[in-house]
Amino acid sequence: MLSPQPAADIAQMILDGFDDYREHFRQITNGARARFEQAQWQDAQRDSAARIALYDEKVRETGVRLQAAFNAESLLDAMHWTQVKRAYIDLIDLRFDDELAETWFNSLFFRLFSHDLISDGCMFVHTTRPSLHRHGKPAQTRSYWPQGDLPNMLSQVFADVLFAVPFADLQGDLQRLETQLRVNLPDWVCKDPALCVELFASVLYRNKGAYLVGRIFTLDEQWPLVIALLHPEGQGIQIDALITDEADVSIIFSFTRSYFMVDVPVPAEFVGFLQRILPGKNIAELYTSIGFYKHGKSEFYRALITHLANTDDSFVMAPGVRGMVMSVFTLPGFNTVFKIIKDRFSPSKNVDRATVIEKYRLVKSVDRVGRMADTQEFADFRFPLSKFDPDCLSELLEVAARTVEVEGDTVLIRHCWTERRMIPLNLYLENANDAQVHEALEDYGLAIKQLAAANIFPGDMLLKNFGVTRHGRVVFYDYDEICFLTDANFRRIPEPRTPEDEMSSEPWYSIGPLDVFPEEFPPFLFADMAQRRLFATLHGELYDADYWKSLQQAIREGKVIDVFPYRRKGRTTP
Repeated sequence: MLSPQPAADIAQMILDGFDDYREHFRQITNGARARFEQAQWQDAQRDSAARIALYDEKVRETGVRLQAAFNAESLLDAMHWTQVKRAYIDLIDLRFDDELAETWFNSLFFRLFSHDLISDGCMFVHTTRPSLHRHGKPAQTRSYWPQGDLPNMLSQVFADVLFAVPFADLQGDLQRLETQLRVNLPDWVCKDPALCVELFASVLYRNKGAYLVGRIFTLDEQWPLVIALLHPEGQGIQIDALITDEADVSIIFSFTRSYFMVDVPVPAEFVGFLQRILPGKNIAELYTSIGFYKHGKSEFYRALITHLANTDDSFVMAPGVRGMVMSVFTLPGFNTVFKIIKDRFSPSKNVDRATVIEKYRLVKSVDRVGRMADTQEFADFRFPLSKFDPDCLSELLEVAARTVEVEGDTVLIRHCWTERRMIPLNLYLENANDAQVHEALEDYGLAIKQLAAANIFPGDMLLKNFGVTRHGRVVFYDYDEICFLTDANFRRIPEPRTPEDEMSSEPWYSIGPLDVFPEEFPPFLFADMAQRRLFATLHGELYDADYWKSLQQAIREGKVIDVFPYRRKGRTTP
């Protein structure tokens, strides 16, 4: 039995590491306002990636300190961690970020011990934190009652939003904002004396935008509210859009977006606020959207094990064409796919296991511009054998025996990624009408272009590697061939030298490992001739090497190209 004092000392050192992480997290986050004011877009991208990497860096540092401070008998006996956990609970009980502190404790436990030892006795498989349980917490919202005077109310909102640089045309923007508000809401709402606008006190920042987030409500109804701000280089701040449609606001908080930078004194309170205005979002996604992606991972796991315990749902292979690198399975009643690396790849794939892992991890740190699904990486998942459809388990054991094992009545998944489940684009098009085909192919081309604008080249752009979300957006989700756009070498196919060259089934020219020939895209992407012709009319420039080279040049010159997460009504989108 570990004496009370070493248990308390271990718990305190874990919490000290958490405080160090939280302080560095706040420093990066709180710098977002200055980066927006000074239009430092490249710095914003670098700091976003640095904040994502920060968690694992600080876990490593804390683990090293623990191992240096305590002997193995005290630290590395999992039985002792019941006392450490008890001491830790006492330390975090009065905190406003206590749920995040639990996840931090789990991360340290996993660093020191095998995943075989997961239990509620020595870590936080289930949270001990009551939902929204604190009193006397800092105020996080501001409320405005227009009382029939919308212009005055909007002026007051922006009197409370302080920036170190001026607006370019605040009065003109406020007039447009009032017009948008009246257009977006029923006529009676703006006249309702009980109408209230409630905004989160802190501004949210991401990429080149700043966002005021809240809700508009009366006694009987409510609407989400997002006001988007931009700061074009060399100009003042501009109010760009007002969004009140729940689906559009949901897209702004999508699993395909980078994480917001926002000062959140009480994370659970803010997530609860977001859930009220976006009831279609789960808690895991909302924590992740504001940068607490490790806690989002904890909430995801808790939701998964609850679903398995309370339903008859079984794992089955995911619909769609079988992958050449990944094997993908899913739970029909749980909106997620599980992706594991196969033991052997198709001969056409020039990657190895380590490269695939590297590319999937890369996606976490880059700007996904609403066009790449976020992933969570897991090790040593254990599921009941009874929860696997026999055909699914048989296939997994056949193609990924290094990763999937049966241990008695348990299936061990040694390594996997989870992603939001979508309808594969090729399957969607098979059942789509003409209008849906047109819309999907238009968005498919936009997805490719917007990824390119973020310096991402998908590599394998086949329809089966893109999915359609519940909002009808086309999203890329197969990452084993992605690379930075600036690393690719876009070329035109050389003219044949002789008639024999022209008739040859093999290229008469050299091809490097990063060479890309956009002229070859049409037959590669589309077997259906009607779809091929339609796509050429919508996005034919994608078949031109010079188009890709122009994007590369812009990126090399340091330009951060605009990709907006909302429809810019009345404006021209670059």
